Amino acid sequence: MTFQRARTEEQREARRQAILEAAAAMLEEMPVADVSLNELSRRVGLAKSNVLRYFDSREGVLLELLTSATREWVGELSRALPALDPAAPLPSRAEQVADVVARTLSARRVLCDLVGAQGSVLEHNVTVDVVRHHKHVAHRLLAEVGELLRGVLPELGASADVVGFQVAVFAAALAPYSSPSAAVLAAYAADPGLAALHQELPDSLRQAVRTVLLGALPRT
Repeated sequence: MTFQRARTEEQREARRQAILEAAAAMLEEMPVADVSLNELSRRVGLAKSNVLRYFDSREGVLLELLTSATREWVGELSRALPALDPAAPLPSRAEQVADVVARTLSARRVLCDLVGAQGSVLEHNVTVDVVRHHKHVAHRLLAEVGELLRGVLPELGASADVVGFQVAVFAAALAPYSSPSAAVLAAYAADPGLAALHQELPDSLRQAVRTVLLGALPRT
C-alpha cells in the first residue's frame, strides 16, 4: 500500500486509521516489544517520517490502540453486566461479575498485552499532551466500569471506581503465564506435581477478580 500526500482532513484521518489498523494487525502476530516503527511504516506504505506526522512515536500509536481496545471492552461489559440478576445474594452476584469480567478480558489478549506494557513501555517516549489525553480518556472509561459494577454490586460503593483498573492489571500480569514456553510445558509434563502452576487465563483471572471484588467491599 502506498499513499499519495494527504491534502484534506478526511485523507489525514484515513492515514491515521491505516496506521492504527496496521499496528493492530502486527499485535495479533507478535508481542508489543516486537512492534517496530520501521516495520509499521513498511506495512502501511509510508515513510517513517510520515508516520510520525500522525503519531509522535511508536508508543503513541500503541497508546491509542490501548484506548480503543479498552473502549471496546467497556462496551462489551455494558451489554453483559446489566443482564445479571441484581436480586441474587451477594456471593452469587460477585461470582457472576467475576465470570463476565474474566471471560471478556481473557478473550482480549491484545488488550492484556497492552495493559502489561503500559507503565513500563507505552507511557515512555511520548509527549505530555499525548499522555494527558490518554489518561483523561482512560479515567472516563474506568468510571464507566465503576458505574456498571455498582449496578450489579452496589455494596462496592466508591471502591468500584478502582476495581476496573485493578482487574485489568491482574489480567495483564496473568496472561503470560497461561501461554508457557515449550520448555515450561515440557517441565510440567515431566513433573505432574507442577501442573497446579499452569492455569488457563479465564480460570486464574476469575479467581483474581472474585478476590478483588470481595476484598473491595466496605468493612462493617
